[in-house]
Amino acid sequence: MKIRSYILGAALVAVLALAPTAFAHVTLQPEEAPAGGFTRLDVRVPNERDNADTTKVDVQFPPGFLSVSTEPVQGWDAKVTMRQLDKPVEQFGEQVTEEVGRITFTGGTIGPGQFQDFGLSLAVPDKPGTAVAFKAIQTYSNGEVVRWIGPPDSEEPAPQVKLTAAEAEGGAAAEPAAAQPAADGDDDGGSDTLAIIALIVGIAGLAAGLAALFLRRGARVGAT
Repeated sequence: MKIRSYILGAALVAVLALAPTAFAHVTLQPEEAPAGGFTRLDVRVPNERDNADTTKVDVQFPPGFLSVSTEPVQGWDAKVTMRQLDKPVEQFGEQVTEEVGRITFTGGTIGPGQFQDFGLSLAVPDKPGTAVAFKAIQTYSNGEVVRWIGPPDSEEPAPQVKLTAAEAEGGAAAEPAAAQPAADGDDDGGSDTLAIIALIVGIAGLAAGLAALFLRRGARVGAT
């Protein structure tokens, strides 16, 4: 029993020691975004090393992202590199001839045990149900380069975002709400009328009953 306890304890210590390395990947937050509109994504970059700072982050964009703006991060510079499209495409009524190729963040540092979010506002392709990968390259102050470019089940997976169907505006979900007031108005009017009639009938019945009771008492008194 003691040997089994020692083995389990050692295994637990090993899992806890490896957990930060196993899960501290470069990711995109949130992991889902509505297709066909503008949204915010954060490139989350943790520092996995205890003896070096992260000094450069290079994020490569998949095809289809036509525009992007970056949120200022103190100490860091963001350089957006565009690439030419094979043919112009229309976006929001305008002809666009290039798309986002990559964004390179430099100038700052992410120390050991720290992470940094780099905020992006971008136009998402209208391709619901697909997952798009943003390959990222992380450079450390000691010259080490980590390439987050692999599939989801790899040791160095590329950050991914799943594109979801955008919520309908003024569609089928809006029709019942538009039709409801008229129906409710008719129902309320009919209910109010019935309630008033029932109240009048009830009052009349009560008055008739009281009148009959008083007449009976008067007849009894006269008879005595």
